[in-house]
Amino acid sequence: MAEGPESGVLAEGPESGVSLPPPRPLDAIDLDILQMLQADGRASIRSVAERVHVSRANAYARINRLVEDGVIRGFGARVNHERAGQGTSAYITLKIVQNSWRTVREQLRQLPGASHIALVGGDFDVLLLVHTPDNRSLRELVLTRLQAIPEVLSTRTLLVFEEEDLEPQG
Repeated sequence: MAEGPESGVLAEGPESGVSLPPPRPLDAIDLDILQMLQADGRASIRSVAERVHVSRANAYARINRLVEDGVIRGFGARVNHERAGQGTSAYITLKIVQNSWRTVREQLRQLPGASHIALVGGDFDVLLLVHTPDNRSLRELVLTRLQAIPEVLSTRTLLVFEEEDLEPQG
């Protein structure tokens, strides 16, 4: 059986090598559960059940199914990076060697402060969001760590002045 929201265990997905079942259609109750858990990942099964008007057993089964199906990838905290000592944020665009995405992705995952990695189409290949303590740490990350990856052809750093989390708030 899948772990519940209190466990903090992430669902497996394509990047982990574990295959997921084909997606099932979500009904209005599933969508309500998702919205509630996005706003408060620590919501109890009881409060979820009451809010969506189903039994606790039904709510528990639905959440487990959403985890098993890979709809819910995990449960975590939304962090204020500045208050957590990571006051400098930047988006870094990378041009990489053709067909090196998987290799580069694995190396980017290891970078301290890497928060989001996306393979994109356009003028560059990869978009990377990082959070670092200060500009000196950001400089070190870009000039020493990123540019040392052989498959990275070029980088461009976009300093973030202000950011806002648009996910539902509790």
